[in-house]
Amino acid sequence: MNRETVLTVEDLEVEFQTDDGKVKVLHGVSFDVQKGRTLGLVGESGCGKSVTSMSIMGLLPKPYGQVVKGRILYKDIDLLQLSTKRMYEMRGDAISIIFQDPMTALNPVHTIGKQIMEVLELHRPELAKAERYAYAIKMLEKVKIPLPEKRVDEYPHNLSGGMRQRVMIAMALACKPDVLICDEPTTALDVTVQASILELMRELQQETGMAMVFITHDLGVVAEICDDVAVMYGGRIVEKADVFDLFDQPQHPYTKRLLGLMPSLEHKPKQMIDIKPIDPSIFQS
Repeated sequence: MNRETVLTVEDLEVEFQTDDGKVKVLHGVSFDVQKGRTLGLVGESGCGKSVTSMSIMGLLPKPYGQVVKGRILYKDIDLLQLSTKRMYEMRGDAISIIFQDPMTALNPVHTIGKQIMEVLELHRPELAKAERYAYAIKMLEKVKIPLPEKRVDEYPHNLSGGMRQRVMIAMALACKPDVLICDEPTTALDVTVQASILELMRELQQETGMAMVFITHDLGVVAEICDDVAVMYGGRIVEKADVFDLFDQPQHPYTKRLLGLMPSLEHKPKQMIDIKPIDPSIFQS
């Protein structure tokens, strides 16, 4: 069955300016994301997952981070060619992101309702203030926050970690984006809350048909929510596969090593052995 490709990252290269000169952190990253499907971007900390997401959203720290090659296509629009104003208008509307730590992403001096309403004020200016307020309550109800009429006037510190993450999801989905990027959104949560958040996101995806890029180092989460997987190492995609094929028949040595580190009742825990210096041959498809 043919699926609509909503997001294409093509041969993406990113450099950072440091005191010691320019350092390239992404080396030709490429992948596609289809409507209604979830791509898992998985790998160790420091492999380039979050830099990839920041590049897509146009949030690389300026002037130190810079895309030096490649294209990022939202449908037929190259995001790298958009003006700052146009990208600002698209961010949070067509493409949204959920960050790892909602306590730092949410503004501590504004109520939950005000922060959701700010998204609507920017991208849905035709709505009156009363309509935005009612819509904020509706979004809190949709992400299954209890007593949304009360919570809408509370501050982030009044909510638990799981509820704050649900607020972030409500903000990200308020304008019904075509693409949702999730940058390790469940890492700071306990396993029961994590399971409920993953179930919620799966339900919302089925309801809206949005495409998702789910960034994580947790292969258990990948198995739970992803349809396709791209494995990253050293700023490169070393393997792309359907989630079932990846777990059943991993092809790349690094992927096999990652899967071998998963907890098992049958084997003793293993330790990751760093691959240094990097052998270029391991990146060949």
